[in-house]
Amino acid sequence: MTQPVVEAESVLAIDISSAQTRALLFDVVDGQYRFVSAGEAPTTARAPFFHIGEGVQQAIQRLSKLTARNFYDGTGRLILPSDLSGNGVDQLAITYSLGPSLRIVTAGLLEDISLRSINRLAASLPGQVLDSIGLTDRRHPEEQIDALLKAEPDLILIAGGIDGGANRSVARLAELIQFAVQILPSEKRPEIIYAGNPDLAARISETLSPYAPVSAAPNVRPAMEIENLGPAYEKASEVLTRIRSRQLGGLADMAKLATKDPIPTQYGFGRIIRFLSQIYDRAKGVFGLDLGSSTITMAAGRQGQLCLSMVPCGLGIGLTRALELTDINEVLQWLPGQHAAGDVRDYLYNKTLFPDSVPVTEESVMIEHAMARQLLRLGMQRLLSDWPQLTVSFEPILASGQVFAERASCWQSLQILLDGLQPIGITTLVLDAYDLTPALGSLAEINPLLPVQVIESSAYLNLGTVIAPICRAKPGTPILEVRVEYEHGEEARLEVKQGSLTVLPIRPEQAANVHLKALRPMQIDPLRGDQSHSYRIVGGACGAIIDTRGRPLVMPPDPEKRTALLQQWAAELR
Repeated sequence: MTQPVVEAESVLAIDISSAQTRALLFDVVDGQYRFVSAGEAPTTARAPFFHIGEGVQQAIQRLSKLTARNFYDGTGRLILPSDLSGNGVDQLAITYSLGPSLRIVTAGLLEDISLRSINRLAASLPGQVLDSIGLTDRRHPEEQIDALLKAEPDLILIAGGIDGGANRSVARLAELIQFAVQILPSEKRPEIIYAGNPDLAARISETLSPYAPVSAAPNVRPAMEIENLGPAYEKASEVLTRIRSRQLGGLADMAKLATKDPIPTQYGFGRIIRFLSQIYDRAKGVFGLDLGSSTITMAAGRQGQLCLSMVPCGLGIGLTRALELTDINEVLQWLPGQHAAGDVRDYLYNKTLFPDSVPVTEESVMIEHAMARQLLRLGMQRLLSDWPQLTVSFEPILASGQVFAERASCWQSLQILLDGLQPIGITTLVLDAYDLTPALGSLAEINPLLPVQVIESSAYLNLGTVIAPICRAKPGTPILEVRVEYEHGEEARLEVKQGSLTVLPIRPEQAANVHLKALRPMQIDPLRGDQSHSYRIVGGACGAIIDTRGRPLVMPPDPEKRTALLQQWAAELR
């Protein structure tokens, strides 16, 4: 059990997304840090305010009403630190996930080494890589410079050379970028991050800093076989905050009040996933997803190493981009019954005009849940494209996002995650019901004890344990015999068929030993290598589920068969 806090400090976390601004209060309750309450207000970065401060103030005022705690003094200033009467807070942290999509250019030497690593760094940023320059680039230097000028990047990422390695090639790369940058108007010159051979850092800065701001990070490829993105993530966080402070009215003012510099939401989220990967199943690692209004963040951590990808798609502002990448039939496949493609398309395109609107009818909820599945698939495709060595087998999987927290029941959230992510093996699905994870990532640097104790609390909801074996049997074929052994000696037995969703007789918070006997060749949990097939499971809000529908899920093209299958799965879960 976590030790009680001796010197307690209250913490206010401000999370600013493209749609909503939230004020989250954390304080000590019965000797442990706990999430207390949240105030929420529309974000005011757009017209008519063009200043995030108004939305922040409204969110804090709503938090004040909920907690009967004053956060502002008589002059309208935030009380920092708290006073003797208990008003105000001791520390302030800020995360944000808004702003225009970044225009990014990457540069490296070898395509499958330094350039791949720097492109992975770019994948963690809310933007699009418009061009990449490397040694294998067959364009003439003049063409490369023209491409850079055409891209008009907000950010250039440069890598190349292992520690003590290539010098001349990297220097020539910097000189080429110098020629392009100095031609750009001063107001359009990008930020530059150099994360290559450290022996060249001073030379790169000397070459480029007269024309654009240059930041140096440790080498993303210190050796041919070693990739080290962690420090580069931290540097990218600093640079992105600098860019956003110029783009977002009020962010620089808020930063002056914060205990630490504001950090982008995705880096706060990734920081927690990396931390959890060091204390949970080190063989399988931890996976997290944050499905927001404008972006999807996918984070995989194994043994302290973080794989982080962002897709500029979401269920609100990011829906326009999502629809550009989506065939409407990919959404229709998750909708039972007869749904006209035109009607579904019209609803989604109307949603792009009013991204903050909330579905109010059963049909609109179903459409948004279907779209959420597609967005998760887009996110997984991006993550696995950036990190092809990953296997979708983790313990646990942590999900965050408004669609889960406010617009879906526990069972609906579970099925969206199963359909969208299609995990393999034995996985616990955990719901961040209050969307706390990014804020906890920012707080980890301020107060390392706080995130640990909050994660251990009831603020996070265990949806349930899912067992998803891989078996090539035909649908309807018996493939597993299951024996559920309860703590007092009672047992339950059942047979599981291929192509089904089976809810085990395990109640929420009930512990049981589950014994699996394979009736057909299969892999139950590939990364664990466990041949015993006996597992201790504690039931979540949805108990425990065996998913034998196969991977990847293949939906029948015939609408009637597809509807029958969706209805079957829903009935099995009910």
